[in-house]
Amino acid sequence: MIKYLTYDKIDKRRWDECIAKSFNGSAYAWSWYLDIVHPKWDALVENDYERVMPICGSKKLGISYLFQPFFVQQLGIYSQSLLSKNDVDNFIMSIPEKYKVVRYRLNEYNKVNTEADYIVSHRNVELDLIYDYQRLYNNYSKNTKRNLAKAESAGLSLHKDISPQKVIELFRNNRGKDVKHWGDREYERLLELIETAVSRESCFLCGAVDVDGELIAGAVFMCSHDRIIFLFSGNDETKKNKHAMTFLIDNVIREFSETQFVFDFEGSDNEGLARFYKGFGGKEVFYPEIRNNNFKGLFKFANRFIKI
Repeated sequence: MIKYLTYDKIDKRRWDECIAKSFNGSAYAWSWYLDIVHPKWDALVENDYERVMPICGSKKLGISYLFQPFFVQQLGIYSQSLLSKNDVDNFIMSIPEKYKVVRYRLNEYNKVNTEADYIVSHRNVELDLIYDYQRLYNNYSKNTKRNLAKAESAGLSLHKDISPQKVIELFRNNRGKDVKHWGDREYERLLELIETAVSRESCFLCGAVDVDGELIAGAVFMCSHDRIIFLFSGNDETKKNKHAMTFLIDNVIREFSETQFVFDFEGSDNEGLARFYKGFGGKEVFYPEIRNNNFKGLFKFANRFIKI
């Protein structure tokens, strides 16, 4: 039996036990992670926390809707046993009717039968690190190998345990200038997320420093369930020719080669980024997003013009 639980009714100890034992568990699904990215989240829970699904809802113009929080690529159903399409559909059908608009990204292990207004497929790129570094390097594209050689000739050095504030500042002062929908609140939430994850030994940071001792790139990696997620990064765009991000990712791949980890590039639907990630030998995997409009008649038509 699937129950809808409001935040105050969720047993977080039982929740995290389920996530820990789930075959498709993820850093995104820990209760502490959800507490930061979407305080007061709700949930669907099957039986005695055998399967769970986070529910991140809000209201806009009086309309209740489900959405994907920032810093969370995938959510969906997490289970201690394998999931059939019918299992996934049962959870989807259990989403409370009060949510009139649904924009919800499931995870790659959630296969769907259900008919939504439309289901959008999103792309991720992943790299299995079980092989030795030389074999992994051999699968790099020619362009990635060339850029890595340029990074090495630029004399970059790897620094670990760099300040998360510095990585955020690098992003805000460069690419972040074009990200208008992020304000101080989002960056403060990101900082809290990183600091909390580091304190739980679920995250590490590293940076690339040039010969002048200047930090020109930094990256944040989440670690959970034998998966390293490339969560966030900042890059000095005036020094792109040094290919510092290629240098950073290569160093992480080298360090974790011959382990059970999967390197999760966390995207991307953007063709340019996907090409960059696949240059490290990563493979495409896909996961579904449910987009439902539960209005009827003219309200259903009118709601297509409301952006959520």
